[in-house]
Amino acid sequence: MSDTFLTQLLQAIPLASVIIGRGERILAANSLALGLLGQAIVGRHFITAIRHPAVLDAVDACLRDGQTRRTRHLTSQTGRDLTFEVTASAIDLDSDTGVMVCFEDVSPLEQASQIRRDFVANVSHELRTPLTALLGFIETLRGPAKNDPAAQARFLEIMQREAHRMERLVRDLLSLSRVESEERMRPTARIDVAALLGSVARALGPLAAENGSTFLRTGPEEGVMVAGDEDQLRQVFTNLIENAVKYGAKGGDIGIAIETFRESKGFGGPAVDIAITDQGPGIAQVHLPRLTERFYRVDSHRSREMGGTGLGLAIVKHIVTRHRGRLRIESEPGQGSRFTVSLPLG
Repeated sequence: MSDTFLTQLLQAIPLASVIIGRGERILAANSLALGLLGQAIVGRHFITAIRHPAVLDAVDACLRDGQTRRTRHLTSQTGRDLTFEVTASAIDLDSDTGVMVCFEDVSPLEQASQIRRDFVANVSHELRTPLTALLGFIETLRGPAKNDPAAQARFLEIMQREAHRMERLVRDLLSLSRVESEERMRPTARIDVAALLGSVARALGPLAAENGSTFLRTGPEEGVMVAGDEDQLRQVFTNLIENAVKYGAKGGDIGIAIETFRESKGFGGPAVDIAITDQGPGIAQVHLPRLTERFYRVDSHRSREMGGTGLGLAIVKHIVTRHRGRLRIESEPGQGSRFTVSLPLG
């Protein structure tokens, strides 16, 4: 069995693979293995090519008794941590027994598992704080404040606020779950996004007035049609405009602009941009790429004081993705923020 044949055989395997044979040297390797372990590994002793102790032990044991061994190989490439499931299996060569070593990249699975663990930890943390407060106040109401009406009224108000906080979190979690489950189902209803935006702005008018803010609307007020889910798009614009009011400057204007394009480079056809701008303190560049992560907050204390759950922009991102759109966030400290939703017209 020639080394050329072994190489051709390995090239058909969709995993990084090497064959170790005579004199414990590498007889063949496919292109994936060369990219992982080095371009000049063929002909070298496997110890000088692999070097990872757990993998070396697996190969040694397989050469010794012919039994399949499995282990893990941890490495990094271009700044990314990678995890490989490694299998060492005995194979019969012409006049020798060799070992085929295959490296399966399980990094995406590891990343998904870590995301799940982080998500559970974040949800637990977000629920623990209001629950602890509720339990503490209940104990106080049954004890020291049992006959104190003023304290009871004050504690009950705080308990109501904490209960509403938990209710918002549960509502947003359910909303996020629903949006994620529908993300690959493109909506087909035709929605006038300009009219919808006007409806959202009118509904949030009292909130803006309470903050001393004014909505500055530009662009068409109707007749901008997109394929969309009305409830979800209403959720997107409500979230973005609410954020602009809550986190913008008190008394500052809120810009609501619609602009259509006959030809958009991003979509290869007509599109519409809906931009929400505020005059708030702005956001440092380091935070911008992470704003749509679940539970990520620039200012955790202020977000909680404003009633935020840390899930709003994550929900917005998933809804926009479902509509085959794009979300752009532009901001600089002291210069306010601009959130732009781009959607294909149709």
